[in-house]
Amino acid sequence: MAKKSFDYDLIIIGSGAAGSSAATIAARAGKRVAIVEADTFGGDSPNWSDVPTKALLHAAQLFDEARHGARFGLRSSTLGYNYPNLRAWKDLAVKRTGAGGNRSFYDKAGITTYAGNAHFLSPNEISVNRRHLSAAEFVVATGSSWIAPDIQGLKNVSYLTPRTILESLRPPKSLFVIGGGTVGVELAQLMAIFGTKVYIAEVASRLLPKEDEEVGTLLERMLHEHKGITSLTQTRVLTVQKEGLGIKVTYSRGGAEKSVRVDEILVAAGRQPNVDLGLDNASVRYSPKGIDVNTYLQTSAKHIFAAGDVLGLGSYTHTALMEGRIAAHNVLHKQKVAPDYTATPRLTFTYPGVASVGLSADDCLKRDLRTHTAIAPLNSVARSNTSDFRDGFVKLISDSTGVLLGATVVAPHAAEIVHELALAIKHRMTVMDIADTPHAFLSWSEAVRVAALRVSKQ
Repeated sequence: MAKKSFDYDLIIIGSGAAGSSAATIAARAGKRVAIVEADTFGGDSPNWSDVPTKALLHAAQLFDEARHGARFGLRSSTLGYNYPNLRAWKDLAVKRTGAGGNRSFYDKAGITTYAGNAHFLSPNEISVNRRHLSAAEFVVATGSSWIAPDIQGLKNVSYLTPRTILESLRPPKSLFVIGGGTVGVELAQLMAIFGTKVYIAEVASRLLPKEDEEVGTLLERMLHEHKGITSLTQTRVLTVQKEGLGIKVTYSRGGAEKSVRVDEILVAAGRQPNVDLGLDNASVRYSPKGIDVNTYLQTSAKHIFAAGDVLGLGSYTHTALMEGRIAAHNVLHKQKVAPDYTATPRLTFTYPGVASVGLSADDCLKRDLRTHTAIAPLNSVARSNTSDFRDGFVKLISDSTGVLLGATVVAPHAAEIVHELALAIKHRMTVMDIADTPHAFLSWSEAVRVAALRVSKQ
């Protein structure tokens, strides 16, 4: 029987972190590859989230540090900013990343590109702008989108999302943020630095509820003391309605109903996987929560793989990159491999930054693990004196034999500090291994050694 002929060996649907990495690997292996993108090439991270947000946060934190430079003897009282220029800097950072609308990268790699919505017609065929394309195998990497929570009146007002707020012509005078997770907290601090009066509402008992309790408690205090942000934890937004030029937000907290009037609302309370692409026609099992896959990222149709946010796991960009690489490997090789999430860092780019890896205290509690825990405040190392920054800590959790299970860093440059802890968790190193490793004097990382020493003594 003759082998069926397809237009491509592999079609990738979605050009974000997962899709791009899978397409590049497959093309380098000599496969005929096409990639389909419904929005901007490069996906969410370089165009609408990670890159532009972090570019603005970097500028904001420079501005904030300089503005408070009098304690170092700096004359900074007349310091100001030009928001259109800040937006121009953000756009330059996005352009430098080279992803937005840039198909030349894929062309050079021998990858055919299609702009439009992909829709499965059958297990091996999709349509894109009424054009039919077939492939032996597929990787679905369509990502996720911000969704509006079910709040009375929300559909009747104009609200911002983490994508649209980056295009604002100026910071609003007042802002109500719905959602106290990573993105909500980052954008709340960003706007507050530029003078916005910010309220942030979170249903959970603390900000950043997926992190350890100490993180949310510290950040809530710092955001209020240093940025004037009002954190409304254990709060449920009930209604929003237009009131004059502003918006009236009514919420329930502690059994009492209260309201506040603001200029803008930012909805950062959840994302939903993009699964509207005719998956039923390809016999792929899915739900509104994401596409079902096995440990090898294969869907119920074994020739179709899925990776990234479309899985519904709320992954970070570096996780999507890993899943894209794994999906490509499993397309190319009979010997399948599974992604290893053990040492994947979780990051929040506030100031101070928050970075964690491995098991949280709640994870250990749910698994009924016997653990040892220690916290080293940043003011226990000399760098806190030279930088005049004393808030923050390093927290380590080990098992009863001293093997590191989890770590949290709240400090300047937390995203850089966390990687030695990720390496230690990945290779099952002990806290004594970390404590015995020389850590450079006058680095924030000395707090890692102090914390490891404290755990090892237990």
